[in-house]
Order: sequence, then structure tokens, then C-alpha cells
Amino acid sequence: MSQTLNKEFGKIITRLIQKKNLTRNEAKKAFVSVLNNDITDMQQGAFLAALTSKTETKQEVAGAWEAIYDLDTTKVDIDDRAKTVENSGTGMDTFKTFNISTAASIIAAAGGIPMARHGARAITSICGTVDMAEALGVDVECTADIVVKSIETAGLGLFNGMSPHIHPMALGRILSQIHFGSTLNIAGSLANPALPSIGVRGVYAREMIRPVADVMKEIGYESAIVLHGSIDESDKGMDEASICGVTHCARISGNDEIDEFTIDPRKLGLSIKDCNDLSPEKDIKTESVRFAALLSNKEESARKDAAILNAGLIFLAADRATTLEEGIEKAAKILESGTAFQTLEKWVETQNRTPKKGLARLHSLVQ
Repeated sequence: MSQTLNKEFGKIITRLIQKKNLTRNEAKKAFVSVLNNDITDMQQGAFLAALTSKTETKQEVAGAWEAIYDLDTTKVDIDDRAKTVENSGTGMDTFKTFNISTAASIIAAAGGIPMARHGARAITSICGTVDMAEALGVDVECTADIVVKSIETAGLGLFNGMSPHIHPMALGRILSQIHFGSTLNIAGSLANPALPSIGVRGVYAREMIRPVADVMKEIGYESAIVLHGSIDESDKGMDEASICGVTHCARISGNDEIDEFTIDPRKLGLSIKDCNDLSPEKDIKTESVRFAALLSNKEESARKDAAILNAGLIFLAADRATTLEEGIEKAAKILESGTAFQTLEKWVETQNRTPKKGLARLHSLVQ
């Protein structure tokens, strides 16, 4: 590692500490140095912490995304006509829920929406998207080609953002060594090998809604909803649409404008729930049993309301519903019909090098 390069990189860190922003190109170059491991681990950690503390701009996130996608993302080929959809959260939110986005994606896939997900293991929560999928029986360490087959066959696939099959160079190395949220939670999650054109994305803070929406528009999303959910009488929030308070949103659509709006569960016929009812169980085994019960329509609880609200937003973003109310109604019917669990079974079977083993794990959760 060059001492000169480390000194120059230290100047970038100092600028961030002083709350000065980087241009998109400067951010890209800095992240290239991080991904290439050209600077010390201490400098890399300091850079990520300083950038997160300052609060990232849209140019900085776009630069980080470009570096990760260009240098460290496996490219895949999916028919453009499929119009794949992604839903995910950034993590780093101040209130940790069960894996709502995964439940919503399964419901949406059951409704005929091709879901190309891209997630990671838990960094600041009890169980991340990849942890939950693995607990259900999905093969999360498979190659990108198997994920593509699952998207095309089962309507749902998950690219593991911490797997060398998906990001072969550095992303997994960095994420496995830090235990705080950083710009990588946003930029890395956007580096989806399938490059979906439609998305629903939760962010960890309300002030990140517009910058992330701007970035998504800039990198090619045609339709997307970016959101942050609040909790009544609390300063905490979640990177999901909330049934515990108002959700603030920004929507990308066909026009050049980004429209901002709010969602109040009470106006959708959903009562405000206690946020603690959305908390995950204390261990992944217990949580996976309860998650399977939800997808089997055996959870008449706040979890069900949260799942259908977030699935409803996917239907809305994918233009499969003209209103959020219609999207919620579709999601509820799918969940109550048993189709969602059938889609979960198909996903476990298809995204798997050992389908029988995966299905055995899933079925053991519902016995």
C-alpha cells in the first residue's frame, strides 16, 4: 500500500469530517480505492464512518454505486421484457422489525411480479434478508445463474450481496468486517446484478428519501417508491412502510418530477399497531417458524398488516394496481388464498443446488 496514496486519501476523510461533500467522480475514485484495498483497513473504516456521519449526497451515493457495479458485481442476462422489480431496505434504521420486505416480495411474486432481490446478512439487526432466506431453505450461496433461473421460474430470486459469486472482489470482505451501517448499505444494495427498472426501497432516515430517489432515477429506475416509516410518539423509524405511524415517500414515475407523499394507515382501513408487535424473535430458528406461519396465513396480527401494506406498494410501483388500496386488497387475497406459501416453496426448490434439502428445511418449520 502506497504511503502517498494513504496520505491523499486522508485528505478526503478530513474533508468529510469537516462536512464537505464529494463530487460523484471523487466519490467513485474513493470507493475504487476501498474496493481495490489500496488503502489501509483503518483508512477504509474511517472513510465509511465519516461519510455516513456527514450524511451522503446523491452524487456520493451514485459514485459509490458506480464503483461497486463496475468493479465488483457479477453481470447477468435477464429478458428486458420481464420488467424485474426489487424491494429492499438499507438497514441502519433505529427500529428493527421482522423481515417485512421478504414477506412482501413473496406475496408480490405470487401475484405475478418478477422479483429480483439483492440483500445481505444482518449487520445491525437480528436477521437480515439473506439470513432469513437461508433459514427458510433457500440456497443463498449459489451462483448468479441459479438466481436468474429462480427469477424466471419461481418469480423470485435473491442475489446474496455478501457472496463472492455475486460481488467477487470486495463487498463481502468489507461488510463482514464492519458492524455499523454505512453508505455501502445504500450503494451496495443498489448494485443489483439484474439492474431492475422498478423498485420499492426503504431508507434508514427521512432525510435520505429524496437523495436515494434522485440516485435511483439517475441510474435508470423507471418506477420506484422510496420510503421511511415513522412510529407514533417516538423518534424511531424503520426502513419499511409503517403500520405504527405515517410513512413518508417519494415516487419516481414516467415524468421528470419526483412526487412526495405520505401514507397514513388509518386512511387505508388499517389501525395503528404497537411497534413492538413487529419486532423479530430473539433467535433465527424461532423467527423462521413464525415467518413461515405468516406466509401460511396463520398470523392474524400486526405482521400480516405490515406484509400486505408493503406488498401493496410493490403492486403500485409495478403498475399492477392503480391505487395503494387496490394493491393492499390484492396482497391480502394472495396471502389468504395460500398462493404465497406455494410461491415460497417454489422459490426454495428453484434457488437451490440441493432442492430436497431446502424443501425439507422449509417444511420442518410448518409441521
